[in-house]
Amino acid sequence: MEGQEGIQQPHLILAHKRFLLTHPDVPDIEKVHLKEEVFTAVKADDMVPLYETLVGEGLLEKDQNVLDSMRAKNEEELKRLDEKIADAEENLGESEVREAHLAKSLFYIRTGDKEKALEQLKVTESKTVAVGQKMDLVFYTLQLGFFYMDFDLISKSIDKAKNLFEEGGDWERKNRLKVYEGLYCMSTRNFKKAAKLFLDSISTFTTYELFPYDTFIFYTVLTSIISLDRVSLKQKVVDAPEILTVIGKIPYLSEFLNSLYDCQYKSFFSAFAGLTEQIKLDRYLHPHFRYYMREVRTVVYSQFLESYKSVTIEAMAKAFGVTVEFIDLELSHFIAAGKLHCKIDKVAGVLETNRPDAKNALYQATIKQGDFLLNRIQKLSRVIDL
Repeated sequence: MEGQEGIQQPHLILAHKRFLLTHPDVPDIEKVHLKEEVFTAVKADDMVPLYETLVGEGLLEKDQNVLDSMRAKNEEELKRLDEKIADAEENLGESEVREAHLAKSLFYIRTGDKEKALEQLKVTESKTVAVGQKMDLVFYTLQLGFFYMDFDLISKSIDKAKNLFEEGGDWERKNRLKVYEGLYCMSTRNFKKAAKLFLDSISTFTTYELFPYDTFIFYTVLTSIISLDRVSLKQKVVDAPEILTVIGKIPYLSEFLNSLYDCQYKSFFSAFAGLTEQIKLDRYLHPHFRYYMREVRTVVYSQFLESYKSVTIEAMAKAFGVTVEFIDLELSHFIAAGKLHCKIDKVAGVLETNRPDAKNALYQATIKQGDFLLNRIQKLSRVIDL
């Protein structure tokens, strides 16, 4: 699973194709080609455990001859690797022993044997002294975690990497870790932290093993739009030269970002509709599709209403290029959920904003906390009296 600069990790490409095979929105004709590509990739790397899983899920047909052939190749390769380890331990130095164990770890990673790969990576780590090399082993573990979408493994590996950096570590690996952590945060719906980590990594991005730079910019823009205020969005995203050089290559993304900032709401909704398919078919964003759609609409409706004390529903519907009924239904849901601070006068057909006063909110919070503290003191005094 070793990624080269500029080349995405083949196993992560395979994981995405596997995801598309199970997606209901992917046409059947495309799934036929995907199935062939997945089978070819599995066969090329002799991925016996994954092949058996895919057969069990009904995504691939079982071919006993192929399975036996892959098993025979793996046994032969494993025997060769064990002989190499034994030879290194008997005749060579510590560095060669570590390299032999690393080769066995990479073999298990390549063949998709997760448990044995993790076990062998621990053995390799016990033979490793340099912090940089230990960090590389953590990156292999993280790639395994993203392949299997094992968030517990990813979280523990990120914590482990941060502890290793306290012992030392170069900036290049630290910057790479930011992208890994950003992807983890995005995949677990922590979009605000993901946006911060992605933006910190824009000018130093080298994590091509996870995804191409275009995809990285795609994720950065999407997470930033629902996380940053208007001023920060302008400074860090809209005017960022690194984003400007790439954003035009990604369908609808430039229009999506710029129409939001320029308050061109009709164009924004049009671009948003075009982007939904890309978000829906993304392996990391798909589970959060509905949530993201809601958050983006909250941002854009809040931005529109920010300019008005009151506005007619008709005017708002016209600005967004939708019907009055659609806007009425949309806003009623967001108001009921506490996402928008306004009320609908249905008779007059008017929206009236009632933005919360920051000082008043602070006063109410202080009163509430004071009451809570007094209750705790009273309870404590009763215990002391006893």
